[in-house]
Amino acid sequence: MRVKCVLCDQVDVIDDDSPLAKRLRNRPIHTYMCHECHERITKRTNERMNTGRFKLYRDQKSEKKW
Repeated sequence: MRVKCVLCDQVDVIDDDSPLAKRLRNRPIHTYMCHECHERITKRTNERMNTGRFKLYRDQKSEKKW
């Protein structure tokens, strides 16, 4: 399966039977990001987290009381 990175437009080939290929075929909301872009974003996010000024906003999980 040919896929294109959403950031750098690099075209890669992945195995048709891989879980990633199945996820991309069945759920159009999922996008593909090449390994280099993924590593770059991970590295920069970790650098920003280490500065102490980075806040990661996550959804508040509320427990339902029955």
